[in-house]
Amino acid sequence: MTDKDVEGTDLRDGRIGEDLVDIGLTSVRGPLWAREGLAPRDRSLVTLGILIALGAESELKTHVRVALTNGLTQDEIAEVVYHSSGYTGFPRAVAARTAAREALED
Repeated sequence: MTDKDVEGTDLRDGRIGEDLVDIGLTSVRGPLWAREGLAPRDRSLVTLGILIALGAESELKTHVRVALTNGLTQDEIAEVVYHSSGYTGFPRAVAARTAAREALED
């Protein structure tokens, strides 16, 4: 698996800690996303919710783009953000909305 395997997103930037890309792709992306049981679309929904709850906006930006590739619409991604506000709190939802907007502008 390569850094281009995440829906064409280039995860490498030539800066410090770049090997983290390979670590993530081999330890998370491969074993978890390739499992049977959930469709990629469903995994994207779950992942978005988790990243919002964690306040992981940098990862959320990448996964918003992945979610679009996996069949979610922008309206559905917005609904995930809205829904999360009741469970993660308004500040996390606002931060997620900002991250999603930035991801969609790229």
